[in-house]
Amino acid sequence: MELAIELPPDYRRQDLFGFHGRDAEGLAERIDGERIRKGVMVDGVPTVLDIDLGARPGQALCSVDADGDPAAEQSQEMLRNVLGLRIAPEPFEAAVADDPLFAPLVARERGLRVIQSATVFEALSWAIIGQQINLGFAIALRRTFISLAGRAHASGLWCYPEAGDAARLDLDALTSRKFSRAKAETLLRLARLVDDGALDLRRDADLPAVSARLLAVKGIGPWTVNYALLRGYGFADCSLEGDVAVRTAIGRLLGSAERPNLDEAAAFLAAYRPHRTMAAAHLWASLSQTAG
Repeated sequence: MELAIELPPDYRRQDLFGFHGRDAEGLAERIDGERIRKGVMVDGVPTVLDIDLGARPGQALCSVDADGDPAAEQSQEMLRNVLGLRIAPEPFEAAVADDPLFAPLVARERGLRVIQSATVFEALSWAIIGQQINLGFAIALRRTFISLAGRAHASGLWCYPEAGDAARLDLDALTSRKFSRAKAETLLRLARLVDDGALDLRRDADLPAVSARLLAVKGIGPWTVNYALLRGYGFADCSLEGDVAVRTAIGRLLGSAERPNLDEAAAFLAAYRPHRTMAAAHLWASLSQTAG
């Protein structure tokens, strides 16, 4: 299956390649120039999403290479997620045009996009894997998870597992490979709830109901839920006060030597409703600007 997806005039390739290119070993995602290939499981079929941003101006030329019959509609939804086309940056940019705090951040990163995981389950499982550990270790654990629960495509690229794949793992398979017991239990608990149908992660599911159900799962807290809404559903008003980097960025933006606490950060972000997702994205980006 091949298709061309129109891109906004200000589309930033660096956001796409930065998010999906974090694993230097390229187990499930590989970047070659202006092209990215990502392995995913689609209804039990190993599939590679191939996106070429350099072949035609203003378009992403995409193909879906499945080891079987491709699920066309589901694959197209994944392509839009991977490209980060769910949340348009313009409404937030207009809302903060005269904001003394965010207007300078936007001026430096105009057109910044929130890139998504291919599926909601990928976003959720990645959030659990990455909880309370540094990024390098989290990427290594993610690689282990993919190799244990995923499958290799005929091309050799590994495919990120679906919930049913992960549900079949046992606890020792994870804990013997550097997963903490709590992290492994939460990951398996989530996978089995989704696989059993007790937790509906479909894109058209009722998001408040999904959030409430996720919060009832042992080991999943507000930060994980909001991250899933952001990276999985492309929800434009996620409140990321539980993210340490977001709080650090708020403190720096306000000229404080200390990061705000959860309540203070939540109150700060509330002023930017209904665009809190893009506020968090610019706060994350501001840390790189400061570091540079």
